[in-house]
Amino acid sequence: MRFGLIGYGLWGTHHAEAIAKAPGAELVAIACQSDKTAEAARKRFPDIAVYRDYNSLLADASIEAVDIVVPNHLHEEIGIAALKAGKHVLLEKPMALSVAACDHLIDAAKASGKVLSIGHEFRLSTQWGRLKELVADGTIGQPLYANVSLFRFPYRPGAGGWRYKRDLVGSWILEEPVHFFDSVMWYFEELGDPDRIVAFGNGRPAPGTEGNASAMAHNFSAIMRWPGGAYAVITQSLAGFEHHHVMEIVGSEGSIRTWWSGAEDRTREPSFEIKVQRAGQQKAEKIEAVASGELFELDQELCLAVEAFKANRPIVTGEEARKRILVCVAAEQALAEGREVELDFSRR
Repeated sequence: MRFGLIGYGLWGTHHAEAIAKAPGAELVAIACQSDKTAEAARKRFPDIAVYRDYNSLLADASIEAVDIVVPNHLHEEIGIAALKAGKHVLLEKPMALSVAACDHLIDAAKASGKVLSIGHEFRLSTQWGRLKELVADGTIGQPLYANVSLFRFPYRPGAGGWRYKRDLVGSWILEEPVHFFDSVMWYFEELGDPDRIVAFGNGRPAPGTEGNASAMAHNFSAIMRWPGGAYAVITQSLAGFEHHHVMEIVGSEGSIRTWWSGAEDRTREPSFEIKVQRAGQQKAEKIEAVASGELFELDQELCLAVEAFKANRPIVTGEEARKRILVCVAAEQALAEGREVELDFSRR
């Protein structure tokens, strides 16, 4: 399957490598935002087309699928353009900056007849994905509670500092907490959709936003609740060091705890562990797993994308990803207004 890549920033370079080595995929073109990244792409891939305009890439009728790895505010525009050009689309998370933008992308996919798949690669993890298996097979009974915690170094600024500009990033909740909302909602799938969320945050002002009330919080916590009493606590600090991630799930008959640590979020040599206490057990048992991390999951995602596009189905649907954006937007509202917000997933 002939792939085009739109976006060759720091994360885009990893996508390029994943496409290049994915069985059944061929990287044939890259569209870059700057002369600097275009030069780097030509140096690394001298035999493929490199463009400075993504429309030129989309005009190539031989390209069957497009992987879009650009700043958040461009997801809607470029995703819709790629679908209208008749390409299958793998779109990096977050799906878009608003629920309305998600709806536009979903509608464009339906109109095109092409596949839109959103890059929630945590689901493909040998670690985070294993938790879904344990919950789904009833190992801990009905899920009651989840705690997700991330303690890490501040976000990288991205090209032109876009990750520190609210109109370009949307919010930092749309960066990593969107993964955590997705994971918990996926684990708790049998309970249906959550119905309420409240959020808290504080911390250092972002560069260039001193004295600005819209500065994004380095420390963020949310409590998401389901009808019937189940709930999840999701918390992140961007004022820490290294990258330390914990996930805990308690069910009616057992519990799971897993953690992942690395000097960098993109390390291929992390420390990690999964433990589960099954019904009737006094002690937890350690579950063996191979190394996980976003680079491993990205490789897996591109391998599966080829098969998914050939079968005309997404890995993660736009409808699912839309719900995660709705939760993130509601969390941002709850944080700004200091109150609990009801979640309404219906399309108007």
